[in-house]
Amino acid sequence: MKALIRAPFAEQFLQRLGQQIDVTYEPWTEARRFQNPSELAARLRKERFAFVVVEADALAEEAFAIPSLRLAGVCRNSMNLIDLDAATRHGVPVIHTPTRNAVAVAELATGLMLALARQIPTAYSYVAQGEWTNPTDPYTRFQGRELAGSVVGIVGLGQIGSLVARRMRSLGARVVAYDPYVTPGRARKAGARLVSLRVLLRRADFVTFHTSLTGRTEPLVDGAALDLMKPTAYLINTGAANILDYEALEKRLRERRIAGAALDVFPGFSVNESSPLLTLDNVILTPHIGGATKETIVRQSRMIVEDIERFVRGERPRRVANPGALEVAPRGR
Repeated sequence: MKALIRAPFAEQFLQRLGQQIDVTYEPWTEARRFQNPSELAARLRKERFAFVVVEADALAEEAFAIPSLRLAGVCRNSMNLIDLDAATRHGVPVIHTPTRNAVAVAELATGLMLALARQIPTAYSYVAQGEWTNPTDPYTRFQGRELAGSVVGIVGLGQIGSLVARRMRSLGARVVAYDPYVTPGRARKAGARLVSLRVLLRRADFVTFHTSLTGRTEPLVDGAALDLMKPTAYLINTGAANILDYEALEKRLRERRIAGAALDVFPGFSVNESSPLLTLDNVILTPHIGGATKETIVRQSRMIVEDIERFVRGERPRRVANPGALEVAPRGR
């Protein structure tokens, strides 16, 4: 059996998988490009791969229709790049890696809150550009606020949001959360108190987003919702761009109706070079690096390899995104 690994993998898990399967390792992080679905499907068909593991590449029906393909792995939680219905119809289980980057994203969100609260990027530029000539000036110019005693509002109290809540409580913040799918008991376990979205936006000194809007076209937080926030409040989005009206946010940041924002996700692939966000001194922008840690790669590698091993042994993988595929007549399995 042969496997094509297109996701970044930890060496120890590549070696472990290679002891059982003929592995071709071509991560997109080395090639610095994604393969289009037709290109990838042609490669899978030509070389008769039984397994394919992707992270940022898309898998369309033409890939799942290939007779040799027995299982696909996706190094992410979201299936937005995968034709899951086609995989199920063709009897190809798709395993994935939920929570692989939860710690990484939670830590970035925490870091961005601290960076906003203490104006760290602006203070660095102030020093680096030689503006620090008066010993008294920085004390007033960069006077920040402490997370201790602040109210942190978390929109989305899933795995990542819960980790953020625990970190905020350890820093002495009070935590409120909005998540219609979470029970009050689960929220208390994470150290948060559930409130309505309106109450959260009105009360919070920091609002951080850790959810996405699957199937919804309108943002959850539009201009009217942003107007509920305090002028001294900060907004952090490491979740999903579609939850937030970015044009409305930019306007309120420019007019100082919100103190500042830190953004790791954007409506397009990146920030447009003409975006007004690039001109604002109360904004921190990062290039979608929420999950970009070495530990994330180790976790996703372990999760994928463990489930491939189960599958090869004839056992049910633990993290199957389309369990219906296991009921379809197997292809030589």
